[in-house]
Formats: sequence, C-alpha cells, structure tokens
Amino acid sequence: MRVSSVFDAAHKLIGYKGKCAQLHGHTWEIELFVVGDQLDDIGMLLDFKLIKKPINKIVKKLDHAFLNDIKTIGNPTSENIANYIFHNLKLPRKVRLEKVRVWENTEVYAEYFEQ
Repeated sequence: MRVSSVFDAAHKLIGYKGKCAQLHGHTWEIELFVVGDQLDDIGMLLDFKLIKKPINKIVKKLDHAFLNDIKTIGNPTSENIANYIFHNLKLPRKVRLEKVRVWENTEVYAEYFEQ
C-alpha cells in the first residue's frame, strides 16, 4: 500500500554551505509504503483511513512549523525528516512500515527504511 500526504513547513540546514543554510520553505510530500502478510475476508490489507489517521497526526505537528524547532528531527534534512516520520508513525499491528519517502519538490526526494 502507498499512502501520501502534504504539508508546508520552513527550515534551514545547519552546517550547509549554500542557499539552503538560509530560512526557506517547501510544500513537502510524504509517501508511506506499508506492507503486511495477510488480507482480510474482503481482500483488504487495511482500510486506508486507518493509515491516514496516524499520518494526519504527524502532519498536524509538521504543517506550518519551523522544522528546526522540532529537536527530535535533528538537522531538518529530507533524510532526517523521513527518519523522524518512520520512527514516530504508529500503525496498526497488522501492517508494518516498509519505507518513508519525503519529497522537497517534484524533482528530489529522500527515503528512509530499515533492512
């Protein structure tokens, strides 16, 4: 399953030499890839709304935020944001999060997964 959401937020990259060291913002898109072992009686892994609820909880915290203020993200690179989402998303036990992809714009993304 793939579920996505979008939020707007600002950040600046600490230690970066270039324009991204300055305060700027993005319309971020996040994609979550969810897997499981068994479909239910009607052929569904999980109702999408049961995945959207925990995503919306995280997006609510990130939307229109200054991401540098969320200390548990660390330096708010796309990679660290993907890591943060991966480790803070609480999904139903029936499924597991395979990976998180974070898009800064339509051309570039970073993703986080554990092997």
